Amino acid sequence: MVNFLNILSQISLMVDAGLVILIWIVQLVIYPSFLHYTTENLYSWHQKYTSRIAIMVVPLMLFQLIYGLIILFYFPTINHFLYLALVIFLWVFTFLTFAPLHNKISNRNINNKLLTTLIYRNWIRTFLWSFLLIFHFFIS
Repeated sequence: MVNFLNILSQISLMVDAGLVILIWIVQLVIYPSFLHYTTENLYSWHQKYTSRIAIMVVPLMLFQLIYGLIILFYFPTINHFLYLALVIFLWVFTFLTFAPLHNKISNRNINNKLLTTLIYRNWIRTFLWSFLLIFHFFIS
């Protein structure tokens, strides 16, 4: 069982790294590019973007959550609790903050204030996912 958990931990580090790379691309390239689209073009692209990015992000986030639950169950330490708490916070923050912003874009309620809010709030996720990777590296 310990071997399995070690392998799972290594895979989890790779998943965390993948999410960090992805969130930095979103923060530095994708979200800022939204400011350069016309409303109609952004609406059209956004429909494709959200479904395509979900294919990559949802499995990775699910893996983080499952890993956090498993590792806390087998090794109930404060570090593993903090890891899981941060993962859960990222889930809640994503769904309560970003889902409504993306829904506004999907409903063609697009303006520069909305797009800059998306960019500024995403800095929080970018920092937290980066911190989570560093934290996970040191507790592994």
